[in-house]
Amino acid sequence: MTLSKGFEPHLVIDETTVTGRDIEMLRAIDRFGSMHEAANELGRSYPHLQRRVVELEEAIGQLTRRVRGGKDGGGTQLTPDALDLIRRFERLRVELSGVTSVPESVISGTVIEQYGELATVRTAAGEITARVPTPAEEVEIAVRADAVVLIAPRSSSEGHTSLRNQFRGTVGELAIGDATATVTVEIADGVTITSVVTEESVDRLGLEEGADVIAAFKTTAARATAIESDSG
Repeated sequence: MTLSKGFEPHLVIDETTVTGRDIEMLRAIDRFGSMHEAANELGRSYPHLQRRVVELEEAIGQLTRRVRGGKDGGGTQLTPDALDLIRRFERLRVELSGVTSVPESVISGTVIEQYGELATVRTAAGEITARVPTPAEEVEIAVRADAVVLIAPRSSSEGHTSLRNQFRGTVGELAIGDATATVTVEIADGVTITSVVTEESVDRLGLEEGADVIAAFKTTAARATAIESDSG
């Protein structure tokens, strides 16, 4: 099973949560140099917008300052702290975008041996060595597609000793983009592993639907979570 995730970025400062709506507001104030014009542009009431600015400033510090004079009679500017807040939020947005845009393969199994935070898990695809932070019996193992390496079946696995988990399968789906391709490898009945590779890898490995390939990933790339029992 392959899953895609979605998150709404936000920053928490003390007890105040900064959302994308707040950042949109600050950007509008910066763009127009006026809270009134920012409110009109965003379709919000001025009192509501001003109140939100005050709430943020009480938690974060001064975000705006009045500028008087000039041909337009003055206006509102953002402070360096406000601009820094915008940059921090955008960095978070980029980080989350990287996480949510990459699909994950999820494989269920049973823990048969655990040693510290690592465990051997029996699955329909075979045994997988994964990170299992807390003791569990039944788990779901998630592996990000960008952590899965594809290897030609004829290649020796000696050069890939760090890739503890290696599974033979066939290419079920191949979606080629501008520079990368998303490859779904059918490992066993009902078990697939997704990988994101470069176009060069597609050509080098001769990837096409039905082609044989090995999907491999490190132990540290396999993260398991316990499956809660329905009994009781």
